[in-house]
Amino acid sequence: MISAELRVDLDRLRRNVRAVRARMAPAELLVVIKDDAYAQGVEPIVTAALDAGAVWFGGIDLPSAVRAKRTAGDRARVLCWMTLAEAEAEAALRSGLEVGVGDADYLDRIARATETTATCARVHLKIDTGLHRNGVRPEAWNAFCARAAALERAGRIRVVGIWTHIAEASDAEDDASRSAFDDAVTAAERAGLDAEVRHLSASAAAWHRPEFRYDLVRIGAFCYGIRSEHGPDIPGVAPISSLVARVTELGDVATVGVGSVDGYPSSAGGRISVATPGGVRQLVRVDPFSSLVELWDGAAIGDEVIMFGPGDAGEPTPTDLGEATGTVGEEPLLRVSPLVPRVYDKGASPSGETPLSR
Repeated sequence: MISAELRVDLDRLRRNVRAVRARMAPAELLVVIKDDAYAQGVEPIVTAALDAGAVWFGGIDLPSAVRAKRTAGDRARVLCWMTLAEAEAEAALRSGLEVGVGDADYLDRIARATETTATCARVHLKIDTGLHRNGVRPEAWNAFCARAAALERAGRIRVVGIWTHIAEASDAEDDASRSAFDDAVTAAERAGLDAEVRHLSASAAAWHRPEFRYDLVRIGAFCYGIRSEHGPDIPGVAPISSLVARVTELGDVATVGVGSVDGYPSSAGGRISVATPGGVRQLVRVDPFSSLVELWDGAAIGDEVIMFGPGDAGEPTPTDLGEATGTVGEEPLLRVSPLVPRVYDKGASPSGETPLSR
């Protein structure tokens, strides 16, 4: 008997993606698939999001981006924004990825990679608007754009995007970043660049401030139903994944088969309640290979306990668990060990598939 599994509701993902796309329109949605689609599996996530109309995907790490492009093929564009070594850059271009470039040396590295791959690289130039998470400083932006324009005239690259990351720390700081971004777009146009898309916002800013959406928005957490830390629920969106553990022993408490080695935070013990067949019960302790849960009437070996999920049965959502343990809602998902099986409820899809798959 498998003692724990992460159940991923792909139909719920489709509904989330449709809701986010409707909220962002007319801007297009880029579904973030970093870190193996937040540890939920790139291939099934991309396939389901395509069903829901997604035409852009992206992420930091090259492996997730390559897998997303392999899955989507010509149905979607995929952006990778990690600064890559030359061999990795060549692999990205051969895979058909678009690349985010926030460094002058990296721009030249991409240009060299086009010689080896005989491709024209599709690049998104990144300006640092104050977050200092990569990106060309404003004082170096004009020279950077001039270099990009020269490489574009030489047929080595095509500048298809201008972008940035904002801090999402306060409206005032975000407004300042947006102003700096607009200045950078204007400077790029003066240099002769004509980007197809401008993008600067992620989940929270894009959801709440329409003026930040521009042509494209990069949204990861909200697509997976993960609300912001201490933020409100998101209308039309709910968590797509549930971590379910089975009862393996009974005594004064119920022992369930998931522990800190599986990625469940040990600090959650005594701080949250979980959902059992007998209702909501206190999580007493998290050990390395198992956890102890307050007993309920009629408890039996093999009973299922929901350690986190959409909250329908009273279990914590990923963000609830993150808040209880001093982190963000993405972290409980990302921590789930790859040794914990992923089980996909495919729901209603164009192909008519409905069964659970492992």
